[in-house]
Amino acid sequence: MYSPVRKDFVSLTLGAQHSHGYASGKQQRRSCWRKWKQLSRLQRSLILFLLAILLICGIFSYPSLLEQWRALSDRSLKEGSDNVEFQGLRPIPPGLVPKFIPGDVQDDPSQLLRPNAPILPKPPALKKPPSKRRSPVLQKRGNVSEWQAKDREEPSVRREEEQERETKTIISWRGAMIEAEQGTEPHPSAHRKETARPAELQGPAPLQPVAFKRVERVEAVREAFRHAWKGYRTFAWGHDELKPVSKTYGEWFGLGLTLIDALDTMWILDLKEEFEEAKRWVETELSFSKNVDVNLFESTIRILGGLLSTYHLTGDTLFLDKAKDIGSRLMPAFNTPSKIPFSDVNIGKGTAHPPRWTADSTVAEVTSIQLEFRELSRLTQDPQYQKAVDEVTRRVHRLDGKHDGLVPMFININSGKFTHRGVFTLGARADSYYEYLLKQWLQGGKKEAALLEDYLQAVEGVKRNLLGQTSPSKLIFVGELSHGRLNPKMDHLVCFLPGTLALGAHNGLPADHMELAVQLMETCHQMYAQMETGLSPEIVLFNLKDPAGRDIDVKPADRHNLLRPETVESLFYMYRFTQDHKYQDWGWEIMQSFNKYTRVPSGGYTSIGNVRDPVNPGPKDKMESFFLGETLKYLFLLFSDDPELVSLDKFVFNTEAHPLPIWPSTS
Repeated sequence: MYSPVRKDFVSLTLGAQHSHGYASGKQQRRSCWRKWKQLSRLQRSLILFLLAILLICGIFSYPSLLEQWRALSDRSLKEGSDNVEFQGLRPIPPGLVPKFIPGDVQDDPSQLLRPNAPILPKPPALKKPPSKRRSPVLQKRGNVSEWQAKDREEPSVRREEEQERETKTIISWRGAMIEAEQGTEPHPSAHRKETARPAELQGPAPLQPVAFKRVERVEAVREAFRHAWKGYRTFAWGHDELKPVSKTYGEWFGLGLTLIDALDTMWILDLKEEFEEAKRWVETELSFSKNVDVNLFESTIRILGGLLSTYHLTGDTLFLDKAKDIGSRLMPAFNTPSKIPFSDVNIGKGTAHPPRWTADSTVAEVTSIQLEFRELSRLTQDPQYQKAVDEVTRRVHRLDGKHDGLVPMFININSGKFTHRGVFTLGARADSYYEYLLKQWLQGGKKEAALLEDYLQAVEGVKRNLLGQTSPSKLIFVGELSHGRLNPKMDHLVCFLPGTLALGAHNGLPADHMELAVQLMETCHQMYAQMETGLSPEIVLFNLKDPAGRDIDVKPADRHNLLRPETVESLFYMYRFTQDHKYQDWGWEIMQSFNKYTRVPSGGYTSIGNVRDPVNPGPKDKMESFFLGETLKYLFLLFSDDPELVSLDKFVFNTEAHPLPIWPSTS
């Protein structure tokens, strides 16, 4: 034992010539790095080993998200159909078999039979107070410890709590009405009597066939949007993205990306109260005069496209004014020697630059901004926007390096020529180039022959070079061509193609485009159906050799699902043009899987890391803005039987699902 009078200390003396080093964090970091490099390899290894030991001890000392997920999965397996947590769904009482309703199901009702499927009740009408608008549904039944614990409120209790919230709300820092934080979730036995489940419904429901009215599916999408919006509004209001598991937010551009992306979805879903609140944020909080770098492509399709679409749907000039503002701030991207735009723009400084690691832009990024800028020129009568993007289209049209209409993935902003030649894909970095060829032709009234020529040539190139067929089930897929060799790899992003092919066939293009669309739609469906969670991975590999194996394999690094919209987008087009109800059923299966594996009870939906593991899908704690902007919008339109709800003869969707009008013939 040390003597009480003994004191250990370290004396550190700094010379005056070195004292300024502490005024700069950057110099301090460099000094630390030099000291680290001066240590011997053995010393550094010991330090890293000790840090690893501390990390492992920390993992084993505290409850982890993984343990919560596993506990939830065990619980959900035990509860069976009792674990239905959206829109106040109720299991089927024993002995009750709902009858099929004429006109609400297919001629073959067996395709709608679902074991343990929930009945979707019609949501109760909520009465508005006479003197003030009802605040949005944002109640939190406490901090739920399990990631996917079920919602227990009955509709009657929800109505009662909404009335209570009108007098028990506080103002958040963003000015949104939210409810004060409550304690932890009580044990089920402590719930009020109204929320207790009837005794006859306590056990797992028996297997019963259930038929869903289409109107109930539409309401289920509305409820899913409200649930996702509740999470965003409560934990990420005014920020770019919701992190639903950690109940916080992530920033990309700092421009309220999710809110802007979801504006036209709220209008289409007739969620007017949520829309009005978001509109007030756009009017009072949204400013583009920020010293921030934004990606030209992403900000064009999400922000500019979302504002233009909302203007056309509502007629409110607020959104057009905001669209003019962001559009003009993006124009410095086109100040390059080749007229191929930079990938990044500082919207506050008015400067632009390529990515830090390359002088290349991706072909999809520079050729998938045309719909939005062309429309901005038409509305403002300012030709600069359309002139800039049309010049990009003309240059790409004339470029060497294409293969049967297929384009490489990269283009150099200095030379204006394709780079990394020899690899051709309809997946990431090239996908929406092909989509926008057709859609620009439609937007302009089918007058621009060069666009149609490039599109038709590209479809022939796909059929000639990229199509393959699996050995087990003869599924047709779109692979990648790598230096003359077909790679049986297909991104989920490629599932935009069935819908695009169907749209072209609907507008008079060859009938075999529709035949290919039907085949590829089946393949995209199987990318969901053959996964244990019912959700597609990001990338799949197809089996070309083993007739006894599975059609689809997935590498561990590709098993994540980001709540992407491409498959439900194509299902929407296929149903609109064929009226085949199987496409609605496939979309409903996807919707149910989203609710089962990605829904977070406190609000929001999360990406997951492993679609092959239903016990531990692995939440990634991120809800991309396109889940509200695209996925739920396309599901709603898929389940709706109103062909005039965003008519495909009057509107063309941009690649972020924002509808823009087809120009009048006089344009």
